[in-house]
Amino acid sequence: MGRVTRAVEHLQVEEIDERIKHATEAWRIRRWQVVRCALVHPKPAAEIALEIGLARQTVHNLVAAYNRHGPKALESPGKGRRQRAYLSLEQEQVVVDQFLKQSEVGRVSTGLQVKPALEKAVGHQVAKTTVYRVLKRHQWRKVVPRPRHPKSSAVEQEAFKKTFPTR
Repeated sequence: MGRVTRAVEHLQVEEIDERIKHATEAWRIRRWQVVRCALVHPKPAAEIALEIGLARQTVHNLVAAYNRHGPKALESPGKGRRQRAYLSLEQEQVVVDQFLKQSEVGRVSTGLQVKPALEKAVGHQVAKTTVYRVLKRHQWRKVVPRPRHPKSSAVEQEAFKKTFPTR
């Protein structure tokens, strides 16, 4: 039999039950069930894991985090939702709006002109691709025709003009 896994009593059992009751995601419920089980009926992590349906190491990690940091250790933001974003969508929109006003006046803004403003808002350097992703996220798309085709040849065009039959 392994060592008994115990949780520190940061919250009362009733408060943990209340959090389980109001949690909407299954993974949040399981986290609180691990803590409740380690608090009410301390037993080896393998048994708790078997009861709740998690890995033994996950039970160790959850109880250790709860014991060290309290309830805030279990209340993480979860998955997705731009957790690694430099700025919120609203803050990005403020930066892009500066250049939108300039474009309404007739000035053309490029990603390389937006980059210093974005870096100032973030507080550190950002990659050029990050700037273009921000612009795409805010539907910033300025389509400009090419001045000439990349495979065009002035010599071939002149030869075509001379040999083209007139009507």
